Amino acid sequence: MLAKALPFLRTQPALRTGPLHTASLAWTIAALRPSCRLMSSVASAPSTQMVFDRSVKKLQRDRSAVAKDARTVDYLKDEVAARVVDRLLDIKRNYKSIVDLGSGAGHIVKHLESDMTEEVIMTDMSEKLLYRDQDLDAEREVTIKRQIVDEELLPFEENSVECILSSLSLHWVNDLPGSLIQIRRSLKPDSVFIGAIFGEDTLYELRTSLQLAEIERVGGISPHVSPMATVRDIGSLLSRAGLVLTTVDIDEIVINYPSMFELIEDLQTMGESSALLARHHLGKDTLAAASAIYRSVYGDQDGAVPATFQVIYMIGWKEDPSQPKPLPRGSAEVSFKSLETLGASSCSKHSHADKTSSGSGEQQP
Repeated sequence: MLAKALPFLRTQPALRTGPLHTASLAWTIAALRPSCRLMSSVASAPSTQMVFDRSVKKLQRDRSAVAKDARTVDYLKDEVAARVVDRLLDIKRNYKSIVDLGSGAGHIVKHLESDMTEEVIMTDMSEKLLYRDQDLDAEREVTIKRQIVDEELLPFEENSVECILSSLSLHWVNDLPGSLIQIRRSLKPDSVFIGAIFGEDTLYELRTSLQLAEIERVGGISPHVSPMATVRDIGSLLSRAGLVLTTVDIDEIVINYPSMFELIEDLQTMGESSALLARHHLGKDTLAAASAIYRSVYGDQDGAVPATFQVIYMIGWKEDPSQPKPLPRGSAEVSFKSLETLGASSCSKHSHADKTSSGSGEQQP
C-alpha cells in the first residue's frame, strides 16, 4: 500500500486546511488545540510521573524490527537524523567515539563520516531493532558497536563520553529531566549533547480528528496521541539538568498520505504507536468518522492528507572552566544610554552633512 504512494517530505510548510462545513466544527477545533498544549506539560512535570508503558514500547520496537516493510518507513527518522548530524558538523571536532542514544536500527550512523568520529556506540532498549541492519555495517564509514540500554537508566560512567546524540527517542521516557541529568553526568567536561524529540504540535491533525470523532460517536474524548514537550519545556529542562551554552530550535516536516489509515499503518511499522498507560481502543465506526473528518478539514484537493511532525532540536554542553562565560552583572564599562546618545549624535551629524552637500550644489541653467 505504501509503495503506491510514497510520502512527500516538505519542510516548514504553511498551514493548509480544507473548507469547514459548519461553524460549530471550526469552534470545536479551536477549543481542542489548546487542550493539546495543556496535555504536553505532562511530559515535563516536576516529579516523575508514569505516563508511558515502557514494556509496551519495547514490544512495539521489537515488532517494528521484524516488520516486512520495516526499512521502507525509515524516511522520517532518517531525515531527522540527518539534521541532527548537520548540527554536529557545526562543531569542528573529531571524536574518538560517539554514543547514539535510542539509535533504533541506526539512522544517525548512516550520515556519519570517518572525519567526524572513529566509532559509534549504538544503544537501544530493543535488541531486535538494534541488530536489524547489522548486515549493512560494512557500508558504513565508521566502526559500529552495539549495546542494549534503557534511555531511563544509562550505564555509562561519569565523565566518560565525548559526545552523545539522540534522535527521536527521548520523547518516550517517563523521566526526561532524569535522563538529561544522566546524560550530563556521562559526558566529559566540555563535551556536547545533541538531541531531537517530537514537539507539542506533532500529529495535531490526527489528534484533532480523533477527538472530534469521539465527541460525535461516544460523547467524550480520551488521549490517543502521546503528550509532548514544548520548546520552553526543553530549554528549562536542559538548564535544570546542569547543561550550559544551550540552544533549542524547532522545525516542521509535513508528509502527505493517501488517507489517515496509511499514516497509522506507518506509525505502527516505525514503532511509534501510542504507549500511554491510559490508552483506549477505538471502534471501527469512530476510526471511519475520524478519517472522514481528517480528509474534510485538512485534505488536499488531490485527496491526500498531511501529517505534521514538529521536531525540537536541543544542544547542551557539560560545563568546563575553558568555556566562555558571561561577565559579572554590572561589570560593563559602557552603558546602553551612552550608546543611544552616541547613535543620536552620529545621525545628527550625517543629517547636517547631507543638508550642507545639497545646499552647495550648483544649479544647471
